[in-house]
Amino acid sequence: MKRRSLAIGGMVGVVVASAGIAWSLIGGAPPIAKAADHNDPPGRVMGASADRAADIGDLYVFTRGENTVFVVTLAGPAMPVADQAGTYDRDVLVQVWIDEDGFGAGAAPRSIDVRFAQNASGHWGMQVSGFPGTSAPVAGAVEQQNMVTGGGRFWAGLRDDPFFFDGTGFGTTLMTGELSFDSTRDTFAGQNITAVVLEVPNTAIDATFDAWATTSRIGS
Repeated sequence: MKRRSLAIGGMVGVVVASAGIAWSLIGGAPPIAKAADHNDPPGRVMGASADRAADIGDLYVFTRGENTVFVVTLAGPAMPVADQAGTYDRDVLVQVWIDEDGFGAGAAPRSIDVRFAQNASGHWGMQVSGFPGTSAPVAGAVEQQNMVTGGGRFWAGLRDDPFFFDGTGFGTTLMTGELSFDSTRDTFAGQNITAVVLEVPNTAIDATFDAWATTSRIGS
């Protein structure tokens, strides 16, 4: 399922494409669920008006021990270069939405809100509001694991893009009308992407939920 949403509520945001996932922690749950939205729509992420920092690549959800891990990738893919760092923007709000009543029904979904900012020395940090099991925002530096009192952790930084897709075959298929995919050809191989990782205790969320991710640019 793909959705396009406009962030509202005191904030004018960019239109984003987000991927939604129905997820269960019980009864034969899949080991991982994911949905992709790389470079979509092209008019917003390419050319002079590109907004790479707000471009969602993928949303991954999987379990690890007694925790559930949410991974949102952004601003990619990018070929590796020396001293490369993740892409952070203080005006971009990254949100992971968790709906425990079924999408579009019952109470409003909860959101985990992630913002980035620099200190006086120019070092980037991140603040996470709404982390399940907490009553106040938590914060820490990027490129390191930040533990949460009561369980869980969060992290943001550059990683090898795990998404596998034959972009060449996709383009050829569109042009010719004939399926031209090669399962050994990965357009994203060897490229990097910025990842936001939130590891949440299973006890802090329901066993079954829908999840999706959005980005909004503050002041746009």
